[in-house]
Amino acid sequence: MPATEAEWRQLFRDNPDLAEHQVAPGERWRTWVMLGGRGSGKTFAGACWLNDKAKTADFTFALVGPALHDVREVMVEGPSGLKAMGEGRDRPRWEAGRKRLVWPRSGAMAYAFSAEDPDSLRGPQFHGAWADEFCAWREPGRVLSNLRFGLRRGEAPQLVVTTTPRPIAALKTLLTEPGTETTRGATQANAANLPPVYLAHLRDLYAGTRLEAQEMEGLVVESEGALFGAEDIAAARGERPERLERIVVAVDPPITTTGDACGIVAAGRANGRAYVLADRSVRGLTPLGWARRVVETAEMVGADQIVAEGNQGGEMVRTLLEQAGLEQAGCRTRVKLVHASRGKRARAEPVAALYEQGRVVHCGRFNALEEELMGLGGEAPGHSPDRADALVWAISQLLLDQPAGPRIRLI
Repeated sequence: MPATEAEWRQLFRDNPDLAEHQVAPGERWRTWVMLGGRGSGKTFAGACWLNDKAKTADFTFALVGPALHDVREVMVEGPSGLKAMGEGRDRPRWEAGRKRLVWPRSGAMAYAFSAEDPDSLRGPQFHGAWADEFCAWREPGRVLSNLRFGLRRGEAPQLVVTTTPRPIAALKTLLTEPGTETTRGATQANAANLPPVYLAHLRDLYAGTRLEAQEMEGLVVESEGALFGAEDIAAARGERPERLERIVVAVDPPITTTGDACGIVAAGRANGRAYVLADRSVRGLTPLGWARRVVETAEMVGADQIVAEGNQGGEMVRTLLEQAGLEQAGCRTRVKLVHASRGKRARAEPVAALYEQGRVVHCGRFNALEEELMGLGGEAPGHSPDRADALVWAISQLLLDQPAGPRIRLI
């Protein structure tokens, strides 16, 4: 896919219907996951990526769908499939007997595989692969591992996964793996290629529901036992007020530099409500690196206080923030260390109640944060909802950890 600005412009000229979320994020990734709602253009995105590779090189690819029928009818011969991408001599031909698609000019080939038969992926080798509707596979983890063992041709084999998300452990694991880049697209983002009545009818039926969040907005919605509902998250979106009484940046520090993300969420308070201003959570930075990002966020939003969980590292967190330039940069934000004496679910329950009461407003679209919120309480063992944890600390400081009434001081 394009690596330079000129190549990006050429790609959009060649494919005028291509939206930003449908383009792979540069070249430095091993796995690109495109999460999209129904009709958001996932198939078009996967086909465009693979066809671009196949036109210019003698590559061998794997096409994996929920069943062989899906591979042929959707990925190969569908209206947004691979055959629709080519014209004339560039149009690939389907060889049913060998279950493969061949590009006559370049010599590239793409073999079809069914996710119903994971062992069929043992043995073949590929330069790249496109996996469609990953969340609809019966054994996504097993199929994916077999597929990856076959990605061993060329200098940098790549995997593209296009799917409407579901709250399954295999997807959550995939999204957090090193080398994975994610783009998201709602059905609305592809409105130019859909009948107007289609979107209008679906909104009338499902607006503000869990089904809209998953099937139309492409979000990983809550699993069984989750505390935050899709309806409450949808109702929380609103505008930032002109004046905020207090602003905090909450930090959930990572234990390692290669595992969990550092949760960084900014929020403010006004008239008894909390307003979520920014989610600047980040993964893969050194301790000093994420501390600098916290300081940048505090300066960006004009925070009065940085609230950092001190269970991991204690005073080290405060020291890191000072080293990151908390004082030198002219940022006079105070640092408060908080300690978790209760489990994540117990801490989050009062905040979830505030959402139900309409006392929390999201001043923007924070897809990754909202996904974690809708999974909080029902996440798989070992999963760390870092963004959601940071938000819980922020909202708690603004609305829950307040004095019960006025304080009187005797002189």
